[in-house]
Amino acid sequence: MQASNSRSPRRWLVGLLILLLVAALAWWLWPAAAPAPKEAGGGRGGKGMGMMGGRPGFGGSSDPVPVRVEPVRVGDFPLYYKALGTVTATNTVNVRSRVAGELVKIHFKEGQQVKAGDLLAEIDPRPYRIALQQAEGTLAQNQAQLKNAQVDLARYKGLYAEDSIAKQTLDTAEAQVAQFQGLVKTNQAQVNDARLNLDFTQIRAPINGRVGLRQLDLGNLVAANDTTALVVITQTEPISVAFTLPETELSTVLERYRSGASLPVEAWDRSDSKLQSTGVLGSIDNQIDTTTGTLKFKGRFENKDLALFPNQFVNVRLLADTLKQVTMAPAAAIQFGNDGTFAYVVNAESKVNVRKLKVGASDGENSVILEGLKAGDRLVLEGTDRLREGTKVEVVEDSSQVPTTPGQHLQGQEAKGSARAGDVQPGEAQPGSAAGKAGA
Repeated sequence: MQASNSRSPRRWLVGLLILLLVAALAWWLWPAAAPAPKEAGGGRGGKGMGMMGGRPGFGGSSDPVPVRVEPVRVGDFPLYYKALGTVTATNTVNVRSRVAGELVKIHFKEGQQVKAGDLLAEIDPRPYRIALQQAEGTLAQNQAQLKNAQVDLARYKGLYAEDSIAKQTLDTAEAQVAQFQGLVKTNQAQVNDARLNLDFTQIRAPINGRVGLRQLDLGNLVAANDTTALVVITQTEPISVAFTLPETELSTVLERYRSGASLPVEAWDRSDSKLQSTGVLGSIDNQIDTTTGTLKFKGRFENKDLALFPNQFVNVRLLADTLKQVTMAPAAAIQFGNDGTFAYVVNAESKVNVRKLKVGASDGENSVILEGLKAGDRLVLEGTDRLREGTKVEVVEDSSQVPTTPGQHLQGQEAKGSARAGDVQPGEAQPGSAAGKAGA
């Protein structure tokens, strides 16, 4: 019984603490009453409570919500399609020897820019010079025999005219001349082949381009059309960038491409922060890849500064079209909810109105507004988490107005009766605004 009596005060104390906590929490979350006017003077809270503006809680404070706004503007909107691309050389050649022999000379440096016809390397030419001399000797011998046969044929023709020899002897002489003529042609072909092999001992660049790393060193024995190339040459001026676009984005691109329009293509680095080079759309594949639902494209770049390198990965931006004089809004101001797409618009009374939108193309920074907004509407960029329809706001930053003096912006905030920073007439773009930049 004693143990039971000792636990009774503890339970009572714990219950009292819980009750106090619940009461404090209810007081904290209960909506605060409107602050008493300053003229009231006395009463609970007095002047101090009037300045505080009530307790924080679900009821919220009557103070306006600070927001940052930006106006809707009208301008030209470049319609870019983005994709990942791979830089590909216009031509790539594996330079191999067409004759067998010892590699005796190398005339290029690794990474050097070469032109078509430049001497790259030499194979030992001595065996091919000897083969050429042998072929020329055989040709000279058979040419002499042909000349002798032709002299005999002329003689036999005179004797046959005088009926001094038989017709068979004349026919044999004619056949012998024809035989030597064929033999001379064969010898001439052998001479040409030997001369061509001798020329092949000098390995020359077949195209303009940049040579890579040397694969064979001096003294190596190479075979004709060996699997190991002497060096690889890639043509980098001009150069191509291969990329793909989904079939859902093809209509605008194909329409303009078939009309003969030149579509600009930009190549950006992997971080998508630096423009590497600018070119034009060069070619389109003839069929869509059924496994990915994409179509292959190639952009052509002059690459005079050699900014693009074969097999380099780049971010591609294809300018498919430019939408003229459309309504544009910052993408950060567009909200998404259960009822669709909307934005918070600050009206002339510094209150928020919720506008439902129909959004078109977007580039990540700006979006085309098809319905719901007009030029000059001020959209809330930051502070949207505390906004509802009719919420009172205070504009702390408005990109549509740039102060001309260091203190002008602060003076505009302090003057309650003056025009706020975002009160811009529809269609009007202040210097330095987004609309001004777009028009530039």
